Amino acid sequence: MVTTDDAAARPLDRRFFGQPWGLATLFSIETWERFSFYGMQAILAYYLYYTVAQGGLGLDRSSATSIVGAYGGLVYLSTIVGAWLADRVLGADRTLLTGAVVIMAGHISLALLPGLWGVGIGLVLVAFGSGALKTSATTMVGGLYEPGDRRRDAGFSLYYMGVNLGGFLGPLATGAAQRGAGFHLGFGLAAIGMGVGLIGYVAMRGSLRGLGDGVPDPLPRSQRRRWIVTAVVAVVAVGAAAAGGWLRADRLATVVAVVTALAALGLFAVILRSAHVDATERRRVVAFIPLFGASVVFWSLYQQQFTTVAVYADERLNRSIGGWEVPASWVQSINPVFIIVFAGVFAALWTALGSAQPSAPAKFALGTGLMGVAFLCFLPMSGGGPGSAPLLGLVGILLLFTFAELLLSPVGLSLATRLAPRAFTSQMVALFFLSVALGTALSGVLARWYSADSEVPYFLTLGLASLAVAGLVAAATPWIRRGMGEA
Repeated sequence: MVTTDDAAARPLDRRFFGQPWGLATLFSIETWERFSFYGMQAILAYYLYYTVAQGGLGLDRSSATSIVGAYGGLVYLSTIVGAWLADRVLGADRTLLTGAVVIMAGHISLALLPGLWGVGIGLVLVAFGSGALKTSATTMVGGLYEPGDRRRDAGFSLYYMGVNLGGFLGPLATGAAQRGAGFHLGFGLAAIGMGVGLIGYVAMRGSLRGLGDGVPDPLPRSQRRRWIVTAVVAVVAVGAAAAGGWLRADRLATVVAVVTALAALGLFAVILRSAHVDATERRRVVAFIPLFGASVVFWSLYQQQFTTVAVYADERLNRSIGGWEVPASWVQSINPVFIIVFAGVFAALWTALGSAQPSAPAKFALGTGLMGVAFLCFLPMSGGGPGSAPLLGLVGILLLFTFAELLLSPVGLSLATRLAPRAFTSQMVALFFLSVALGTALSGVLARWYSADSEVPYFLTLGLASLAVAGLVAAATPWIRRGMGEA
């Protein structure tokens, strides 16, 4: 367990770019986990809808984007399971280690098992492993800082740089491997990346000084059998639904979106009704609700990088540079490059501004609004034929994606740890990830409406809707801040 003296000493530890050295350990494991995650996801849609002659599975495009959206949503939906394991069974540290092993097993399955069965087994393992790792790692980053430490947002921004360093390198490596030797080698490289991250975390684990060892709300031994039976029944039910053809590929994103929405409502209800949550903590959770909604809207647009934008890059983008065609999957590395460049800038900005920086709700409104502007920027490039959209145009749009992401995502992670009731630390982080899950699943649902012929109404509608939500959050900011205890 972490002692009071340890906690008091942490704000004085500035060995990692002014942040606690433990952040370097969590930065490293997250970098390699994102290398494997984004490396695999960059080639996933193409593997699903490319023809068999091209090395793919030959699914129709709407089914492929639905699977990608459903998988992405399941990753963040499974953070509930990861948070529950961390809070009630294993503790954050052991949950993180377990998640890393499961992720690696999933990538190995994708690399070695053929056809849709390999896809199904691999994606489920990666999704649940990622849910366990991400929740635990985020909770542990939050645990590095005391409540009044103003380095928190800057620390999360640096941590987010690690996320995007992996997100930059992963698609480059797997995309090159896929183009040179096929999809399965690309999936194999993702497995190797996760293995490297796991070894590094074990080697650097001592820097965390016991952080994440404790189990905040241990599950009574008398209840364990009931939970095991529930888990087995759930797995059997899902397997039967898949075998019976009820889980059609083109409906998966919708199914995950509905399940995620219900899970979020349920988790909000559990936290708000808990006897372990006092009145002040309850007001903070209520204040988080409109930010949850804004986050869903943001991610439903942002995560279309892996659905609509992936198809756009493959079919509409002119990727020729000096007679050489850039692999479509490499487009997924553009946003992480910008994050690496600007994450430090944003971290320094928030540190320099201190108490004068925009409030968290204001950052949410700005981020959501900027995503709307980014989608509207597709309009001047709309209406052309295959290969007509300029690469620099998409680069500019992804720069706007980056600024929007830096305004909302690391701030959302930081805010979830700051507003979390004491008894629901990991599960409050899971709530933020549920907003990502719902938005990601919706990105697969929305992608079904995209086509070259519908570009103008598609991008116009989504852009204006995002701007409208941003306006509502901006108007509600004073009320949200009072609920958070800031005004």
